[in-house]
Amino acid sequence: MLCSRGLGGLRARAAPLRPGRAGLGGLGAGIRARGVSTSWSPVGAAFNVKPQGRRLDLFGERRGLFGVPELSSPEGFRIAQENALRKTDLLVERARCTPPGPQTVLIFDELSDSLCRVADLADFVKIAHPEPAFREAAEEACRSIGTVVEKRVAELFMFDFEISGIHLDKEKRKRAVDLNVKILDLSSTFLMGTNFPTKIEKHLLPAHIHHNFVFTGDHVIIDGLHAEAPDPLVREAAYKIFLYPNADQLKCLEELLSSRDLLAKLVGYSTYSHRALQGTIAKNPETVMEFLEKLSDKLSERTIKDFEMIRGMKMKLNPQNSELMPWDPPYYSGVIRAERYNIEPSLYCPFFSLGACMEGLNILFNKLLGISLYAEQPAKGEVWCEDVRKLAVVHESEGLLGYVYCDFFQRADKPHQDCHFTIRGGRLKEDGDYQLPVVVLMLNLPHSSRNLPTLLTPGMMENLFHEMGHAMHSMLGRTRYQHVTGTRCPTDFAEVPSILMEYFANDYRVVNQFARHYQTGQSLPKNMVSRLCESKKVCAAADMQLQVFYATLDQIYHGKHPLRKSTTDILKETQEKFYGLPYVPNTAWQLRFSHLVGYGAKYYSYLMSRAVASMVWKECFLQDPFNRAAGERYRREMLAHGGGKEPMLMVQGMLQKCPSIDDFVSALVSDLDLDFETFLMDSE
Repeated sequence: MLCSRGLGGLRARAAPLRPGRAGLGGLGAGIRARGVSTSWSPVGAAFNVKPQGRRLDLFGERRGLFGVPELSSPEGFRIAQENALRKTDLLVERARCTPPGPQTVLIFDELSDSLCRVADLADFVKIAHPEPAFREAAEEACRSIGTVVEKRVAELFMFDFEISGIHLDKEKRKRAVDLNVKILDLSSTFLMGTNFPTKIEKHLLPAHIHHNFVFTGDHVIIDGLHAEAPDPLVREAAYKIFLYPNADQLKCLEELLSSRDLLAKLVGYSTYSHRALQGTIAKNPETVMEFLEKLSDKLSERTIKDFEMIRGMKMKLNPQNSELMPWDPPYYSGVIRAERYNIEPSLYCPFFSLGACMEGLNILFNKLLGISLYAEQPAKGEVWCEDVRKLAVVHESEGLLGYVYCDFFQRADKPHQDCHFTIRGGRLKEDGDYQLPVVVLMLNLPHSSRNLPTLLTPGMMENLFHEMGHAMHSMLGRTRYQHVTGTRCPTDFAEVPSILMEYFANDYRVVNQFARHYQTGQSLPKNMVSRLCESKKVCAAADMQLQVFYATLDQIYHGKHPLRKSTTDILKETQEKFYGLPYVPNTAWQLRFSHLVGYGAKYYSYLMSRAVASMVWKECFLQDPFNRAAGERYRREMLAHGGGKEPMLMVQGMLQKCPSIDDFVSALVSDLDLDFETFLMDSE
């Protein structure tokens, strides 16, 4: 697509530094919390205190969001969009007069860049800006740009000509464009429906569990699965009510799947899955199914053991009803984890101040890649909220590589998902200069207070590392074209850099570089990291089996049409074969499966990316997580190319071999068993 939107929800879970210069408002190298002095680098200090001085600049020139002059007010979106559309018209005319060839591709990319620089920025602002006027203006810009893409250039200027139907005759091209528009509308409707709460009359629920839910008049609102609720009746009620079939949502899903199939057939593919998997690591649905089936076989014994363990815990806590149901595993596996390992998050949080974690990323990236992060003072109007931090990413010899805006803190109406957004893609410009990338990382962390810096749970710390993996992918991409820069690459490769960062975040040698108690400066004890890593293996096979089930369901839905059964019957059959827990009558989980939109036919990607990341970790970084030669190879072979090189060739270049499906499966399964602590003791 012209505006390949940088996988805006690149976690839509999942997702590095040398002390240096930059405007920190005279913070110095340390902060004082509750009377105890702890020394931080400038980057650590920048994230462990509230921003200072920004409000005092009452008379300075207003730069506009992200330094775009027009965006100093909501009205600027209209100006920016008109400028982009004027440039688009000129480029369309230029393309019409240019014979097909390399020059045409350059024109396409410039056209894409001019539209994306408004559309991608607007995509972010419409969901993240705290001011309604900005959000509404951005929403309108998205609609206007989208209309232009559909009406003026959808037929002519999609980059993958075959997939886009460019080889079709005029009538079929029109049908392809119409189907694309219909699919966008259905996708939007289906997505809204996946989160829509279910309302029932309150007398239908037992009175003693009413307090667990929200009421409106005589009705109870069920807005999720309540999977962590200790009361089994609450979990059961939420599951059955929230997943009760909705006729409109069911019809929308059927139309979406059918329209995708029609589009795929129109442009010459036997199924939508065949179309969607072109250019990925897997390449085709046959390979995906081989991967999922082999993984399921390898997991089966471990999954059975996990279910037996979960069933045992249920029997212990709820002996009158010990049958294991789909709403049970998240809760009881959590109980087992807590019972076996003392991993109460509050024990870990004091060691994971946000500043300490940012310092850890800085140390890691500096040792691996020669990169440092510097906190810069944004200009007036450049950021949308005063607690957004701006980081310059600087290489020791190459200089400035790009900018990362860190929108890390909770606020009203902010989306709860942790995400990476591409605001401006990198590309080689006609004058030979490189257009530096700009990205946003959005998290939902608690604010610091007068006495406390922001303290992260282990899960928050891992998410920070994950998202920073996406950011570095964007920063280190050096592609000729912006439509394939950074994270704009096949879905089953896009998560590799971010998942790889999770391995670093769980390695004591890395954690020991930064995890210091915010008051005492004490390092996080090694046995606490070991317990944390071991706890993650509890019921991990059952969790992975669940992902195999979801991925298989996604493949069947996007496989041969018409489907041989209803989507609910297929769900029941697939759940019993690939997960093992019984289907619950009168539920339709697939109607809440939001990833069918963004990851249609590609939900397997997270498992595949994890397999690749696991292999890269074990082959290249397990012996030494700070290996500079391995870091440089990682940049050269994997991060630099974005989507501009076949992903399997990148994997092959990094691993120095071509991995098989069996290799991928073995990497995932060995992660369930491998005791890194034992490995480290053996290697010392």
